[in-house]
Amino acid sequence: MDQEQEKDLDFGPDLITLVDEDGKEHEFELVDTAEFEGVNYAALVPVLSGQDLLDDSGELIILRVVEEDGEEILESIEDDEEFDRVGAFFMERLKDTFDFEA
Repeated sequence: MDQEQEKDLDFGPDLITLVDEDGKEHEFELVDTAEFEGVNYAALVPVLSGQDLLDDSGELIILRVVEEDGEEILESIEDDEEFDRVGAFFMERLKDTFDFEA
């Protein structure tokens, strides 16, 4: 395997840094992306350590993927019905990877 092929192999988690409304950065692991009802979505989990890890409820974050100025960005899902449908979709897709509580 040459160096160029070696660089293309990435076995670590896909990490994304998002900035909240207060300007604080939060790191997430991208666990899945999928198209649902004609829209692309991303499922993420927070990257935590120390006490934050112990206090975490294991929340799955689902964001809509939209294109803005030729760039893909992630945005919150404001519609509760849309969020519930997409959440159920990802819970079914990821049930073998994560232990979801009802």
